[in-house]
Amino acid sequence: MMRRFPAPFFSVLMLGMVSQIAQVVLLRELLMVFHGNELSIGIILSAWMAWVGVGSALGAAVAERTGRVLAVLMLNAAALLPLLVGTVLLIRGLRGFFDVVPGAYLSLPDIFVASFAVMAPACILIGMQFVLLAKLWRQSDRAEDTSGAGKTYIGEAVGNIFGGIIFTLVMVHYLNSFQSVVLAGMLMGAAVLWTGRRVAGFTEQVRGRTRAVLTGLLIAGGGSLVFLGQVDDWAHGIQWGHLAPDHELVATHQSKYGNIAIARREDQFSFFRSGHLMFAAAGHDTAVPHFEEQEAAVFAHFAMTQHVDPKSVLLIGGGLRGTLDAIIRHPVDRVDYVELDEVLTKAARAHVSEATLAALREPRVRLVHADGRVFVKEADQHYDMVIVDVPDPATAVLNRYYTREFFEQVRRLLNPDGVFVIGAVSTAGLRGTAVANRNATIQHTLGSVFATVLPVGEHFLIYFASDAADQISADPALLQRRYLARGVDTEAFSRHHFHLLLEESQLRRVNWILRNHGRTADAHLAAPPSAPFRVASVAQQQAGEGDLPPVNARFFINSDFKPIGYFYTLMFWGDLTRAGHAETLKRLLHVERWWILPAVALVIALSLFLRILGGIRRTRPDRHFAVVFAVFTTGLSTMALQIALLFSFQSIYGFIYEMVGLIVAIFMAGLALGTALTNRFVKDKANTDILAGVQLSIAILAGLIAVVLPHSAAMDSATMVFLLFSLLTFVSGLLNGLDFPLAAEAFRSMNRRAEKSAGMVYGVELLGACVGAALASAIVAPIIGIVACCLLAATVNATAFAVLMVSRRPHVQ
Repeated sequence: MMRRFPAPFFSVLMLGMVSQIAQVVLLRELLMVFHGNELSIGIILSAWMAWVGVGSALGAAVAERTGRVLAVLMLNAAALLPLLVGTVLLIRGLRGFFDVVPGAYLSLPDIFVASFAVMAPACILIGMQFVLLAKLWRQSDRAEDTSGAGKTYIGEAVGNIFGGIIFTLVMVHYLNSFQSVVLAGMLMGAAVLWTGRRVAGFTEQVRGRTRAVLTGLLIAGGGSLVFLGQVDDWAHGIQWGHLAPDHELVATHQSKYGNIAIARREDQFSFFRSGHLMFAAAGHDTAVPHFEEQEAAVFAHFAMTQHVDPKSVLLIGGGLRGTLDAIIRHPVDRVDYVELDEVLTKAARAHVSEATLAALREPRVRLVHADGRVFVKEADQHYDMVIVDVPDPATAVLNRYYTREFFEQVRRLLNPDGVFVIGAVSTAGLRGTAVANRNATIQHTLGSVFATVLPVGEHFLIYFASDAADQISADPALLQRRYLARGVDTEAFSRHHFHLLLEESQLRRVNWILRNHGRTADAHLAAPPSAPFRVASVAQQQAGEGDLPPVNARFFINSDFKPIGYFYTLMFWGDLTRAGHAETLKRLLHVERWWILPAVALVIALSLFLRILGGIRRTRPDRHFAVVFAVFTTGLSTMALQIALLFSFQSIYGFIYEMVGLIVAIFMAGLALGTALTNRFVKDKANTDILAGVQLSIAILAGLIAVVLPHSAAMDSATMVFLLFSLLTFVSGLLNGLDFPLAAEAFRSMNRRAEKSAGMVYGVELLGACVGAALASAIVAPIIGIVACCLLAATVNATAFAVLMVSRRPHVQ
């Protein structure tokens, strides 16, 4: 049965598996270095696509100049295995190459430099393998066209599917990053050796020394799998030394939601997920409450006194740092505590205080391990209070708890007199554009949902929101009476805290700034104006808020499909930790939707000029340009759609950390089917009219996705959301797959060189994907909106359709 497959088949399949596993492993490793910042996803993928494209161009040059393709392929596979291991190790020590203080975020330029630097070696080898295997397949079929490249494209896509599924279901749970890449490299090497024994002229092409090197590496790789656990621990130590050198790394745990790291400093423990600080807590032996425990107590007790008689409470996050313990000191009947990660909870039990452990055992407490957004969306009970105690929206995942859609879902769960509480870090006087923008965005987003919103605090702002205007209060005496009447006994909080947090002049200034900032067209580009000398009382400000100019919704309403709050938070942390970081991000706020129109006009004008020039010289430069541009836009648009779908799926469904491999597998399944359909049913693949039809189809699909995405948030079933996004991902992959063999053959019909055509089309498509990933992830999605990513895809493919129509003439071979 094995002989039915062409000689290169299993190597092509392994290429897809290895590239998929390597991509996901490196993506996850880099996300840890970049503090889980999803803006970096597009940049990381952009670097991957760019270097694989460079590799394909290099592979095309090599394939055209040598008859010893198999020997080059074996050397390539032999080099890939140690390079993947070295890349993971390099990423672990990456922060050491930058002048950045411990805990600080890398800037956007740093992320670009880091991603493109570490990805280069392995990606170039992977890109070369595609063209080398395409030539082997063409020679195996004794063909002269690009059908070998099309079959390689399909086989690689199928391998991607298997790689994504295997990694998601098996490897992520049982293997560390080093073990994953070593196993992947071994599979690639074994497949190449197996292919070699089935290729005619194997002995002549490959010398014994080359085979021995590859075989030796495979044996060494297999033997090292057992010891790579120690290597992983050692490399984590290197990484931690750059991230938080004053802390001792106590333990690491692999979770489907990210890598969990626990660090200790004296008797305080800090808990990180994917390099991002989730919370800190006092340990078992702490006799006096630490700052973190006091901060949690202040937040919880202040929140609980905003309701006259809270009996049912929903707490999302924060329970392990002390918030849960403070809540149950009040006479509540029921607390539903939602914590995302069971691995985190189990790991924390060995390190948090006895009071927190006792709170988790309380009969009134129901611990639920689930995504907070999904829990709120599917819950059928009501609460007197909903308290969200999560870190600032410094990632897209965390930003989901600060959006208008989430606030609307919370409002549905609250009783008529219910109170919603959430907080965010601030600065004294809200100094700085970034912090003012971010905190004003939270204020205005809450105000777009709830009748009354009250922000209090200085270095940490607590927002209270309710539809019952008389429920929440800024009167310290009233809150103090409520607190004392409940007989709460704790060392971490006292009745005097109410007067400290509700100091009148400071309270008035904060409310004035947050209520007034964000009401002009350019408010997002400048720091808020200073508060007047005599500021009205909070009650007067609330009464007069309706007379103020409307809020600039584009830049001051945070939503699932326009996560501007997330972008401002990155600016804010850049202000705090890294000079120049915030300024780089601030420049992106100047981006406007209409900027794409001059680019479209320029491309169409260039295609018209080339057509006229071709008529004069009797050449076809316009057709050449049209095909290359169509390939570029296909790569750009499909990656922009993938970013839009990933971000949207994450906003609605939750963490995509464990799902990335499966989502990519679904896309690749569509791509494989599309390429197979073209190879099977399209006889004249060089016909650019068919290629133009595919471009128009992609533009229409992108437009439909732009319409569907906002409505998908209203779907109640998480299963239906997953099925919808899987379908959209599959169809976008299908159209991408239809495009490749058409473009490759159209290009070959102009130059009659199969390997050059395959390498050029593959490389240009990856270049387009590189640009699309960077644009969509770092600029379009956070600044203009996720839907705008779909509209960008629709526009560029419609432009490609127009350019192909301009070049349309009677088909001549």
